Amino acid sequence: MRKPKNMSSLDNQVRSRRQAMGLSQQALATRCGCTRQAVHAIEGGLYVPSTLVALRLAKVLGCTVEELFRLPEECPHIEAEFVGEISVPEGRKTRLQVALVGERVLAHPLTGAMAAFTAADGLLVAATAAPTRRVDVELLVDAQWPRNTVAVVGCDPALALLGAHLTRRYATLRLVWIPRSSLAALRMVGRGEAHAAGTHLWDPDSGESNMPSIQRELAGHALLVVTLSQWQQGLIVAPGNPKSILHPADLARPDVTLVNRDAGAGSRTLLDLWLRTARLTPQLVRGYGREVSSHLAVAEAVASGGADVGPGILAVARALGLDFIPLQEERYDLVIPLAFVNTAPVQALLDIAVSPRYQGELEALGGYDSTKAGTVVAELRG
Repeated sequence: MRKPKNMSSLDNQVRSRRQAMGLSQQALATRCGCTRQAVHAIEGGLYVPSTLVALRLAKVLGCTVEELFRLPEECPHIEAEFVGEISVPEGRKTRLQVALVGERVLAHPLTGAMAAFTAADGLLVAATAAPTRRVDVELLVDAQWPRNTVAVVGCDPALALLGAHLTRRYATLRLVWIPRSSLAALRMVGRGEAHAAGTHLWDPDSGESNMPSIQRELAGHALLVVTLSQWQQGLIVAPGNPKSILHPADLARPDVTLVNRDAGAGSRTLLDLWLRTARLTPQLVRGYGREVSSHLAVAEAVASGGADVGPGILAVARALGLDFIPLQEERYDLVIPLAFVNTAPVQALLDIAVSPRYQGELEALGGYDSTKAGTVVAELRG
């Protein structure tokens, strides 16, 4: 909480030390040769004591003046490049995550379902006019944190788990997860806005995961493609599957309502493939046009009764106590520009991805298979 403008420029430990010694304000004032009102004002930060009073307080409380009084902690400021649309609602602060990506200090706004439970790195103070997109950020963390960060964009909720295990082993490093669809993740890495993209995009023409989309979206980029996991994709349904949905063909039934993923999501790509295989058009599926932006949002829509079914992964269905119809196993890859591969945060991330502790907890979520984690799928030289 900010102090009122009339408060002093000193923080102090007078109250806590006085109370620890069992002294009242009057007793401390008597020993220091000042008034009780003066002690009260000093403890509340309303009054800066003279040198003589400060020395007497320190002597009575058994500490040095430096231990008793200190300048207030000031949040450092940093200039960064804002990623996304700059929008600062009147009377509200924009919470940010900050990372050094190459030579660029990037500020990503905290958005989505998990934003309220994720601590921000800083607050947007001011923004310059377009097109520079430069912002003044009041940091809430140590100024070195952005340099020790690996920014990963993708839709896999297990990226949050990966980040927790990363910091457990490497206390000075951390992972910032930026939730986006697979296609959006590739494009953000192409624009230099993250260290790595997580992607699961099945190509029905080649029968291959990810590589056709990577080569199309990131042509000319030097990249390392590494498998993070394999997972079960399918249809998320209510507990007990009350609508008896068993196959994609059931999605055309008039009593079934779908919740869909956004365009560019791997689950949306698979759903379209399943519908084509069942010889169904989107127009025949009730709710096809209702889009949400994450696996968790699909599961929440089904759990709340807002939809009967949606495409997604087993882990989120299990987390919300829902049933799941497996339809396809899919590979989830990390796409990393070669320029970042040998940096300390990225190397730590790759180390954790193949660690037994992380893999054990990942597979306990349900539907994940880590046996091929760390496998190099391709190295593209651009």
